[in-house]
Amino acid sequence: MANPPIPAATLVLFRDRADGPPHLLMVERAKAMAFAGGAMVFPGGRIDPGDHALAEAAGAGADGAARIAAIRETIEEAGVAVGLSPPPAPDRLAAMRARLHAGDAFGAILADEGIALDLDRLVPFARWLPAHAPMRIFDTLFFLARAPDEVEATVDATENVRLTWTTAADLLAEADAGRATIIYPTRRNLERLALFAGYDAAVAQALAHPVRVITPFTEDRAGTPHLCIPDDLGYPVTAEPMHAAMRG
Repeated sequence: MANPPIPAATLVLFRDRADGPPHLLMVERAKAMAFAGGAMVFPGGRIDPGDHALAEAAGAGADGAARIAAIRETIEEAGVAVGLSPPPAPDRLAAMRARLHAGDAFGAILADEGIALDLDRLVPFARWLPAHAPMRIFDTLFFLARAPDEVEATVDATENVRLTWTTAADLLAEADAGRATIIYPTRRNLERLALFAGYDAAVAQALAHPVRVITPFTEDRAGTPHLCIPDDLGYPVTAEPMHAAMRG
């Protein structure tokens, strides 16, 4: 029997620019990781029991635990905090990150720092739930958020070995040239994100396409099997030949 999907959340962080498309924060996963080893991904990870407990205590909505997980994982992986009120000073953020790496509960850290959650800072963007056994399957909620200007992202050097701010189009070009690895959901989301001149445009399109579970499916097109997604969810590319699709 296949293992059940692992609930997860990820955060697409935007930095708008006056002279070009927005920069997005991407991290490169360590090659030794069982899932997407060596791939460029958005910060994120599993939704933990503590995230559910925090969401319940905060009276958050159905996706509250996912929002909290996205916030927590982005602090752990990149040292960037969004969705916290008041925003922690850089030295306090570094201390919070160290405590998370040491295994301390996020709720306890927030209480000690006198910080509350501001979950409305995250905008739902997509939900991906692949169905390709026998690989590890994640049921992942994607959120959008503005990155704070005053905090510099830094790699955690454990699960992730590199991070970069890049445009969606530039990372797609790097992948096409063989200089970066991106898995199928990341590629489709980057293609969608490349449509936007800034964060506000991305949010507007996200609000116009209510989140629906995306489970890629196979379809024969002109004699070639393709891995496909629905064509009514805001994605400009909805199919890729199976032989080219990287699935994690």
